[in-house]
Amino acid sequence: MTEAAEIRPARALVFSNLAHYYNHVIMLLFPTVALVLESEWGLSFGALLQLAFWGYLAYGLAALPAGWLGDRWSTRGMLAVYMLGTGTVTFLTGFARSPLEMAVGLTAMGLFASIYHPVGTSFIVRHAVNRGRALGANGVFGTVGVATAALIAGTLTDGWGWRMAFIVPGLVCFATGIVFLLFTDAEGNQTAAKKHNAAASTFDRHQVIRAFTILAVTMTCAGFIAQGFLVGLPKIFSERVALAGFEGITGTSSLVTLALLVGASGQLLGGRLAEHFSIKYVYLFMYVLMIPFAVASAYLVGAPLVVAAASFQLVLASSLPAENCLVARFCPEGWHARAYGAKFVLALGVASLAVPITGLIRDYTGGFFWFFLALAGCAAMVVCFALFLPQAGPEAVSKSEAAISLAGPAE
Repeated sequence: MTEAAEIRPARALVFSNLAHYYNHVIMLLFPTVALVLESEWGLSFGALLQLAFWGYLAYGLAALPAGWLGDRWSTRGMLAVYMLGTGTVTFLTGFARSPLEMAVGLTAMGLFASIYHPVGTSFIVRHAVNRGRALGANGVFGTVGVATAALIAGTLTDGWGWRMAFIVPGLVCFATGIVFLLFTDAEGNQTAAKKHNAAASTFDRHQVIRAFTILAVTMTCAGFIAQGFLVGLPKIFSERVALAGFEGITGTSSLVTLALLVGASGQLLGGRLAEHFSIKYVYLFMYVLMIPFAVASAYLVGAPLVVAAASFQLVLASSLPAENCLVARFCPEGWHARAYGAKFVLALGVASLAVPITGLIRDYTGGFFWFFLALAGCAAMVVCFALFLPQAGPEAVSKSEAAISLAGPAE
């Protein structure tokens, strides 16, 4: 039954977490399906990734208007549009008969999927009492989606053909949207968000502008790293990892899933660290760790490459709760969805150029050596810029500051 008044916080978090899981599964189905379409459609890996480019571009650029609508209209309404719309177009993409139809379907998927990150992250921030931990838990669902996308796509493709890799997830996402509408009603309680944002008033306008200028650069670089790594990994493992029992598309996708699942714990680790240590330095530390893992991956093959890739994903995932907390810390009240929308325009939209670039590096160099060195360079750039962020303490400290701010100054 629907709620008579507000969405229960726990229920809100459950639906937002499921929506995050679906988001990453759906947006990463195609890189695995592309391994089959290379032979079926006679296109190179680079050419196939170019079909997906417009979808990834829409996935990022449409995040800003989606965030604006979430702030001005309803985060619940926008989450419903996301689940129903994404489910429908993913289902229909399973019937694509040509590269052009596939490109149109992938673009529509990216357009509807773009709604989740600004609106869903804002939804978490508004409902969560323990924001760093809640963002970490939400991130786990996203990371598990990233990890299992290859396995889901590979299993469905091997068992029933590549079309089912789109049809089945599309139906599941649509059905969840129906349940979401039936079991939620009005917008949830935003008290927690107001308490957190009281702490943001300790930063003056100059510091806020400085922080968001620096974050614009670091989040774009982080987006290049994440998108390139995730779309390239199935092809990387298919070429550079040959392990007994992991042959064919199902075996490759299983290894991709195994490596990326390690990153799921990274979201929880990052959330915990953001609660107890400076979020600026948690963010910095993860990108410092990322550099040697990227460089090592440029040289490794076989099982050592799987370990290095898993470690790379672990630190990449660990950086995300701190990054989201930094955005929230410097964001004015009532601007959360728009702030996250702007973040994902950069991290998913501008950085979607990483998708065709990954394919071009593979096609022109015949491998992924320079690809991994490029990832290391992007991580180094994040470190250089993040050093100049204003000081931002742990999330636990921000909650204490917020309580003092809400109590008002002594007069």
